[in-house]
Amino acid sequence: MGHATPTAERAYEHVKDLILDGTYGSGELLTEGQVATELGVSRTPVREAFLRLRSDGFLELYPKRGALVVPVSVGEGRDIMQARLLLESFALDTLAARGHEALRRVGADLAARCGPAATPREARDAGRAYHAALVAAAGNRTVTGLFATLWHQHQRFTAAALAGRQEVAEDTAEHLALARALQDGDAPAAKELLHRHIGSILRRAGVDGTELGLPDRVG
Repeated sequence: MGHATPTAERAYEHVKDLILDGTYGSGELLTEGQVATELGVSRTPVREAFLRLRSDGFLELYPKRGALVVPVSVGEGRDIMQARLLLESFALDTLAARGHEALRRVGADLAARCGPAATPREARDAGRAYHAALVAAAGNRTVTGLFATLWHQHQRFTAAALAGRQEVAEDTAEHLALARALQDGDAPAAKELLHRHIGSILRRAGVDGTELGLPDRVG
């Protein structure tokens, strides 16, 4: 698919944001006309947005009926988080093999990304950039691509984990703790903090992570 038009991009972000904040609930059927009216645009850019959201796993399209907001089950959510843990653990192991200086350099970059977020959307965007930077630092383009694809479904499952100010503050603090461990060149501590961070996200999303052997607190 080519580059989206500005209007299609706006429609895409609008629908995605409303799915992530729960305005459009799991299993809800959306129509092109409904979204077009909400945005004051024609149906064409909305159709483009729906196609893109289907590719990202947010919607399932039904001709002449509309687009269904795809539910993510607890089991699927655990699978997503386990896959994420594998990819980020690979990144940490790769960096550790390069030595303390590599860890410190990445830690400094990640720490600089830990500023306060004013809204859940800002927190989601910051979290994506933070973890994408960690994975990209390993230098494996295939793993980086897998992580980018996984993140779309990750957003769906973990939206509730960044629903309010307390959750946003907790997430930011966990990011900073992990970054500081890397700055200290302490790979084992960083890996432990990553496991705790993933467990904490599951807890905030209302899911028990103990089946994956994950603690649910960073502190």
